[in-house]
Amino acid sequence: MNPLLRIAESEGLSRRDALRLTMAGVGAGSLSGWVPVLARADAEGKPVAGLGKGAKKSCIVLWMDGGPSHMDTFDLKPDAKGAGEFKPVATSATGVQISENLPNLAKQMHHVALLRGMSTQEGAHPRAKYLLHTGYREGQGGIAYPALGAIVSSELGREEFPLPSYVSVGGRTYGSAFLGARHQPLVVGDPARGVENLKAFVGNGAFDKRTDLLADMESAFRKEYPVGPGKDHQVTYERAISMMKCKEAKAFDLSQEKEAVREKYGSSRFAQGCLLARRLVETGVRFVEVSLGGWDTHQDNFSRVKNLSGTMDQPVAALLEDLAARGMLQDTLVVWMGDFGRTPKINARGEKPGRDHFPRAWTSWMAGGGVSGGRVVGRTDKEGGTVEERPIGVTDFMATVCKIMGINPDKQNQSGNGRPIRLVDKGYKLVTEVLG
Repeated sequence: MNPLLRIAESEGLSRRDALRLTMAGVGAGSLSGWVPVLARADAEGKPVAGLGKGAKKSCIVLWMDGGPSHMDTFDLKPDAKGAGEFKPVATSATGVQISENLPNLAKQMHHVALLRGMSTQEGAHPRAKYLLHTGYREGQGGIAYPALGAIVSSELGREEFPLPSYVSVGGRTYGSAFLGARHQPLVVGDPARGVENLKAFVGNGAFDKRTDLLADMESAFRKEYPVGPGKDHQVTYERAISMMKCKEAKAFDLSQEKEAVREKYGSSRFAQGCLLARRLVETGVRFVEVSLGGWDTHQDNFSRVKNLSGTMDQPVAALLEDLAARGMLQDTLVVWMGDFGRTPKINARGEKPGRDHFPRAWTSWMAGGGVSGGRVVGRTDKEGGTVEERPIGVTDFMATVCKIMGINPDKQNQSGNGRPIRLVDKGYKLVTEVLG
């Protein structure tokens, strides 16, 4: 049965009204592939608390856009030539030290597995971002690959769930490629404003006339062209209208949170994005990415990293603490990563020196989802420039994320031209050290 018609029955709507709503979203497509719609949900109620024991897992990716310096955040080298200005401090994980600029996160490191052995192949931003989001190098095999969020949506998303299973907050991300419109990300630019364009732009009479006309036109079009973009268009509208009619859409409204909780996360856009991520996961969304840009510190590295660390520290610590307190951390994998690391050597360009791109050795981390926290995997040399112990490549990293999420990394999907495409390319080595 059409999912929109199921919703219509539960809401007491007629089949005709349901079909009208299906055609209601006239407008240009957004960057996310989710179009603005001309109907507002009569959404009531609050998010369902907790995922429950044994439920499928969710994932929150904290994307540090631009590539953060590992030597100034999570892999300090106080005796190295390029050590910089910051001191390492002790954390809640025995023997693990991180930057003094992350005091709140230091108290949560018993949840975290630091991956100091990251070593990847791409040193240019666009190609590195593509690689870290999809697990494949851009242009490899001549096709576009789905992002991790789309894979999680495809593998773990519930068809009857009214919200999109892949949400991106605060920045652009990568899409579903051949996995189709159902697994495209919903992009939320400003978490404080949530999802906009949810009300009709005209009165009810004009609205009905327009939707009737649109229904007739699109019905004829789909009858003649039953595949491809027409199908994607239909799926997009059905999912959008379904979202607007459901109580779960309240998860996007941060005003529903107590003021004390909002203060705990902080007031920055990234902080609000972290809070929104928790609310969405709590409601049942499988994958949320929250972006914090500005890490491309070719110049004025130390001042900028200090400020960015301050922006990141409070909300990320609050997120981990909040998930743990609500009993959600076991079923929620939190991943922190960026494009790559920064050079151990400080460049001499300009009055305020910085660090350049460096994919050969850098740090990411994981927490929750059953990950064994309070540990470090991999080690760089005394200068922070080479991985001396347990190098972790992109396929190793992606396969490990899939494994933690309960997804088979060896599964194959078919691309648009019928080619079998693995979720993760062959040759990976699982980071077994973090698997609980």
